[in-house]
Amino acid sequence: MNAVLVTGGAGYIGSHVVQQLAERGEHVVVIDNLSTGFRESVKGAELIVGNVGDPALVSRVLAKHRVGAVLHFAAHTVVPESVRDPLKYYGNNTCSTENLLACCADAGVDKFIFSSTAAVYGMTDNGVADEETPTHPINPYGTSKLMSETMLRDYCATGAMRHVILRYFNVAGCDPEGRIGHSTPHATLLIKVACEHAVGKHPSLSIYGTDYDTPDGTGIRDYIHVEDLAAAHLRALDHLRDDGESLTLNCGYGHGYSVRQVIDSVTRVSGRHLNVIEQPRRAGDTPMLIARCGRLQHLLGWQPRYDDLDFIVRTAFLWEQKLAQRAEHV
Repeated sequence: MNAVLVTGGAGYIGSHVVQQLAERGEHVVVIDNLSTGFRESVKGAELIVGNVGDPALVSRVLAKHRVGAVLHFAAHTVVPESVRDPLKYYGNNTCSTENLLACCADAGVDKFIFSSTAAVYGMTDNGVADEETPTHPINPYGTSKLMSETMLRDYCATGAMRHVILRYFNVAGCDPEGRIGHSTPHATLLIKVACEHAVGKHPSLSIYGTDYDTPDGTGIRDYIHVEDLAAAHLRALDHLRDDGESLTLNCGYGHGYSVRQVIDSVTRVSGRHLNVIEQPRRAGDTPMLIARCGRLQHLLGWQPRYDDLDFIVRTAFLWEQKLAQRAEHV
């Protein structure tokens, strides 16, 4: 069986995809430099520690394992950091993707699934984006991903490869069985940070921007459970194996929650009072961003299983409790 290569497969989203691939019997190989990923998060796959920007390593892996498809997650993903250090993001997110594509071209890999982001849209007119919404990213993270999308499309236009680009909205939650989760240090995603605070890891929880033109003044985002997102990747892989055409698809639930609504959910789930500190807006943040995601459902037959904010938060909170218990015994 030809292998599936997952770059960044020891990270948060990648590890959930790897686990689902392994559970259905795929031969999975992971390349991850473990800068933000964890060896123990790789379940049912071979882990090769290294960088996607290393052409000799990537070419060796593609040839040795007869890789037939690549799922590319390896990237830096923190928006505020991208504003402070844009070259880090263009180097890792864009240049490393170019290297990976060049290695795929040499090895004859013809199926590629790319982990992209709703950040490519930037500020939309009404806070809603479908796949035809103009792309005007407002931070280097979004731009670095959009540049990679462009390279991928241009290469696939030669006929040598087909792709599925998945544009994630706000990913949250963890494996409901608690086997893997979001362990990234210094994470900035709201639900994770709020759950970290709820288990006592931080003395307070900062929210950034309370004067947006939204019902409660805080930003609104479309949150998708990581297991539903992972399932979309398996659907995308099956689509390409069935000779499906190249696609660009939004990944979300089609509705949003405000920062304050998320905090209320964490309070309900954890049963703990949160010490919330209001801060000014952060550079690169938009007031609202919600997916129109009917194309994902229609073209790939994907249906969400976990479209419930309290369920998403509960899986995240239980994982943070598990991490806190581990830390106590170290």
